[in-house]
Amino acid sequence: MTPGLAALVDPGIAELRARIASDEPFVVHGVGASIAELVALPFLASLDALLDAWPDLVNVHLPDVADEASTITASPHDARKLFANGMGLLFDDAQRYAPRLGPWLDAIRADLGLSALTQQRCLVYATPAAGGTAAHFDQNVNFVVQLHGTKTWWLARNTHVTQPLTRHTIGQPVDPELSTYARLPMPDELPASRVEIVLEPGSVLYVPRGTWHATRATTAALSLNFTFSPPTWIDVFTAALRSRLALASGWRATAAPLAIASFDALLRELADEAPHWHAADILAATEGT
Repeated sequence: MTPGLAALVDPGIAELRARIASDEPFVVHGVGASIAELVALPFLASLDALLDAWPDLVNVHLPDVADEASTITASPHDARKLFANGMGLLFDDAQRYAPRLGPWLDAIRADLGLSALTQQRCLVYATPAAGGTAAHFDQNVNFVVQLHGTKTWWLARNTHVTQPLTRHTIGQPVDPELSTYARLPMPDELPASRVEIVLEPGSVLYVPRGTWHATRATTAALSLNFTFSPPTWIDVFTAALRSRLALASGWRATAAPLAIASFDALLRELADEAPHWHAADILAATEGT
C-alpha cells in the first residue's frame, strides 16, 4: 500500500479520524500487510540489528526517572550494556539512516493536514522487560508502531492544560512558560480515568498532543514512532511578523531603553498596518502556497 494514515491503521482509518477530531487516543491491532515495508526494514529486525547498524550516539533513559527528563548519550556498544542493566534506549531521527521512512513521514503529515513547517521525525524506542516511561505528556502528536515484544500503555485526558507548548513529566519541575497557562498544581500520578492498552507486534497507537501517558514493557520491546510537532498559530504569526518587520530599518535598530520614543513610534505604525493583514496572506507566505 501507499504510505500514509490509511496504511498505518488499516482498516481503522474512519475511526481514527473521528478520534483525532475528539482528541482521543486510538489503537488498532493486527496491522500486517499494509506496514510490511516498515517491519521489513533490516535495522528494525531486532535490537541487536539496530545497535549493529546505528552510526550515531544513543539516548539512554536513566533509572532515576526513566524518561527523557533524565537522559545520557552512549555509543551503541555501551548502550547495549546499559539496556542489559534495565535502561531504556531512544534512537532519534531514524529517518536519517533509513530513507524509506521519509515518504511515510511526509504522507502521514499531509493526511493529518499539518503545516509544511511541521517538525517530523521517526523515533525508535527499545524498552527492557519490566522497564517503561514515567507518566508525562508531550507537545507533539505520536503514532506508535509496535514491532517486537509487548508493552502496556496507560493514557488519560489532560484536564490541567490543553494544547501544551512543551512536555511535562509527573514529579518534575514545571516549565516556566507552561506554568503561566496550565492549571496548577500538576497531578502527582496519572488520573483515575486512565485507560489501559496493550500493544503487541502489529499494534498501532495514536497518542494526541497533551495526553497523559505512561508505559511498561512485559517483555523486551521495540517500537517505531512517527512524531509530529506542528507549529501553532503563535509560531506562524511570529514567523510572518518577523519577516515583515525585518524589511524596515527602524525595527532592525538596536534595542535601547533610552530610545523608547522610537519604539513607541514603531508600535503605532504596526497598529495602523495590522488591521489590513489577512490570515490567507500570512499562510501563503509560511506554507509556500
